[in-house]
Amino acid sequence: MATDTTAVAKVDGSALAGRALAAAGARHMFGVVGIPVTSLASRAAAAGVRFLAFRNEQSAGYAAAAYGYLTGAPGLLLTVSGPGCVHGLAGLSHATANAWPLLMVSGSCSQPDAGRGDFQELDQIAATKPFVKLAVKATTIADIPRLVFQALASTVSGRPGGCYLDIPADVLHQTLAESEAVALIEAAAAAADSAKSDPSPPKHKSLEDGIEKAAELLRRAERPLVVVGKGAAYARAEDAIRKLVDTTGIPFLPTPMGKGVVPDTHPLSATAARSLAIGQCDVALVVGARLNWLLHFGEPPKWSKDVKFILVDVCEEEIELRKPHLGLVGDAKRVVELVNKEIKDQPFCLAPSHPWVEAITKKAKDNVLKMEAQLVKDVVPFNFLTPMRIIRDAILAEGSPSPVLVSEGANTMDVGRAVLVQNEPRTRLDAGTWGTMGVGLGFCVAAAVAEPDRLVVAVEGDSGFGFSAMEVETLVRYQLPVVVIVFNNNGVYGGDRRSPDEITGPYKDDPAPTSFVPAAAYHKMMEAFGGKGYLVETPDELKSALSESFRARKPAVINVIIDPYAGAESGRMQHKN
Repeated sequence: MATDTTAVAKVDGSALAGRALAAAGARHMFGVVGIPVTSLASRAAAAGVRFLAFRNEQSAGYAAAAYGYLTGAPGLLLTVSGPGCVHGLAGLSHATANAWPLLMVSGSCSQPDAGRGDFQELDQIAATKPFVKLAVKATTIADIPRLVFQALASTVSGRPGGCYLDIPADVLHQTLAESEAVALIEAAAAAADSAKSDPSPPKHKSLEDGIEKAAELLRRAERPLVVVGKGAAYARAEDAIRKLVDTTGIPFLPTPMGKGVVPDTHPLSATAARSLAIGQCDVALVVGARLNWLLHFGEPPKWSKDVKFILVDVCEEEIELRKPHLGLVGDAKRVVELVNKEIKDQPFCLAPSHPWVEAITKKAKDNVLKMEAQLVKDVVPFNFLTPMRIIRDAILAEGSPSPVLVSEGANTMDVGRAVLVQNEPRTRLDAGTWGTMGVGLGFCVAAAVAEPDRLVVAVEGDSGFGFSAMEVETLVRYQLPVVVIVFNNNGVYGGDRRSPDEITGPYKDDPAPTSFVPAAAYHKMMEAFGGKGYLVETPDELKSALSESFRARKPAVINVIIDPYAGAESGRMQHKN
């Protein structure tokens, strides 16, 4: 009697997870492989999700966070169990703090062995919960597609942020039939499609009235100001905000990562007149920015006690927390478009001769001239300003599409924020809401894969660079167009800044806590992996290195030797240290 020996095609949990991620629209994943997720990374890549393998989960997490910001789609982070998950918390929490969408997927110990001291055992749901919007575990293979789609959707709904998906080792090894795998993915996709809705509540009871009130407040204001945050950049609100500024003549002030939503070179930019702008404005339309420490909590003495805030935020809880004069709940792009429409019916425009506009532009021009008087000098040994000017000019010479700038450090980031110019949205990545150091190289990888037509230029303090410096190997391995410029001033803030009474005790001969090896050869690290390294100490050497590396669009490190006493301790935040 004949026997049917046809084998039924089987799909394991790793393959199902990879296929579900691809079906949900994922295109890139960042992480570090190992037990039990190595096969998941390979299966995801086979399904069409490019996997970028890092040397450290923290850097991979920062890459996933920045990817979410740059693309508007969830960044994906893959980690191993236990310590890998803990390392991944850095990027996960950074994403949530900055309101960027990120899904961290981690393997975990086998469920039958949980509670018995299994390999890398950790209650990863409990570990991640403080940092996420949603933390879920697949307890069987059939759970995977549904939870993949659910978690990815949650990262972008309402206020974007981090989510976590836990897949135990035994679930990754479970199998089911190919036909069942297809059916589960199709069902998950159908359920996700039916649940999709506008991230901005379209029928919020107060929005229509609020738009009218916002337009009227701006129309009647004597000293109006538009504050542009990175949330506006994330929402792709640049056209709407540019139209608002151009049609009303209202000056605008970007937060650090809001730079470029409206070009820094726009005549109504109040960046160089920041203190005047926030100190004297009577109505401030705040779009995609929170009234947190970066904006002095919206309180005196930095702000006028009588200022009326119009706060635009996708999260109603944020508006309830800040208690502005007027809150508008919704997506930044949509809300500003509605404000523009309302203003169009009763147009107004502050002329360049308007006292408020004139005051802002005059103050900005005066401050720019003062800065340029310092920048024009070639100071050697380098201070921060001379190399920053040369870098600014080289970046501007690239034209459009302009490079993505990654900036971290204390003095390096602070000076760079004032000197470097952003004329296109989402071209500045820095330490963000949390002031996180160590984001640099991860951000570089994310920018290179999210914006493949742009050069990526990182301007790093040597301390900030050190957190993720090993990822230069990642840049070389994937041949990414990233030029890393290290401001090498021998340590955190620079040289030994201790007072005499701090240099006492049995360890007084140790290096200062802020000191590194002098004139460290960071460029040699890049050369060790096959990239290009440059050591520069003069303006001509820096110009030559920038010209050559920008033209090559290959991984490079430019080691810029800086006077160790050129900067200030804690950058511009000495009062916090």
